[in-house]
Amino acid sequence: MDALNEARELTVTEATERGVAGLIADVEKDGLVVITRHGRRVAAVVPMSPLIELDEVAADLRSLALALVRSAADSGRRTSFDDVLAAFGHTRESLAGVKEDDSLDD
Repeated sequence: MDALNEARELTVTEATERGVAGLIADVEKDGLVVITRHGRRVAAVVPMSPLIELDEVAADLRSLALALVRSAADSGRRTSFDDVLAAFGHTRESLAGVKEDDSLDD
């Protein structure tokens, strides 16, 4: 990810000196700011727009993965509603005669 390589880095001490308002100003001006401790990257302050975009891409990837899994597992066999009812000993007509239970609406 190029943004990580191009990010402005601040030590924890520098970030503390800048304060929250200063860090926010840095992010608004420069984009991603990475915080380091003893030379190791430990945190990042990220602008909202790329974070929102990343969240949307992650959701799209989850949907794609689910579609791929479903496609791979799909045998093509379909079960009709009438077959499901018959498996449980019912028909459409027998269900039509069942009185609705208003207590389930709570």
